[in-house]
Amino acid sequence: MSAVDRYLQAGTRENTRRSYRAAVEHFEVKWGGFLPATADSIARYLADHAEQHSINTLKQRLAALAQWHITQGFADPTKAPVVRQVLKGIRSLHPTQEKQAAPLLITQLQTCVDHLERQAAVASARHDLTGLMRARRDLALLLIGFWRGFRADELARLRIEHVQVEAGTGMTLYLPHSKGDRQHMGTQYRVPALKRLCPVQAYQQWLSVSGLVRGPLLRKLDRWGHLSDSGLHSNSLAPLLRRLFEDAGLPAQGWSSHSLRRGFATWATANGWDVKSLMSYVGWKDLKSAMRYIDPAMAFGQLAAGALPALLSTE
Repeated sequence: MSAVDRYLQAGTRENTRRSYRAAVEHFEVKWGGFLPATADSIARYLADHAEQHSINTLKQRLAALAQWHITQGFADPTKAPVVRQVLKGIRSLHPTQEKQAAPLLITQLQTCVDHLERQAAVASARHDLTGLMRARRDLALLLIGFWRGFRADELARLRIEHVQVEAGTGMTLYLPHSKGDRQHMGTQYRVPALKRLCPVQAYQQWLSVSGLVRGPLLRKLDRWGHLSDSGLHSNSLAPLLRRLFEDAGLPAQGWSSHSLRRGFATWATANGWDVKSLMSYVGWKDLKSAMRYIDPAMAFGQLAAGALPALLSTE
């Protein structure tokens, strides 16, 4: 791989590359399309899958096909008027309500934490290091993910050497790049120390029991207590969380890794954060993204002394 190719590859997120490859393969292999494609063939492809896939999935497929044509030096057929008109017709004839993850409410978070603390206590009494490590890892995942409103990919990218703890105050997490950081400038996130449900305490207890000093923070743990050298994959966090919620006795519903993010947005809204403060804290760049996570039935209160102090005093 040339230096140019290496930097071009680094400019696109791995998840994006993987989904684009799958989309192009679906068009070419499963559907039987030819590349480079014509606008008419892409319009037929959309029509053939209009009843099978959501509009967002179809738009993702179009983005992948557009990227393939551009990188191969061909004109982009996905921008043709016939393609746009077919997509508009699909949206009109097959309207769908976007599915959203159920928010993890603060009371449910407390239930999960209590359950994991009991598991940790039992494992410690039995000298079960594997059980103790699993409980401590899951607590760190839950509490950091909730109080920072992190996405799955952000949680998966956390590294110990990029975390700084300030005793009695909180900690700072640094992510060199994430989905919201389009320019790869790197972002620092403040995490407060709280009186209960504390993410800083959960982080320190996880490091203490695991013995980790650098590398990925959240890792796979096998049944023999062996920690993986690599971090948890972002796609594995949703089933892990669903298992955790189920074990804690929460009702079965539409849980996903976004449940932590939506849960924090719900908590912050109920505690008087305004949209601007919430967007700044979580890292949303536009109002449309933020409103997908906020319950529209909730009324927004006025921001009093600032968002983070409210969090510290409330919890």
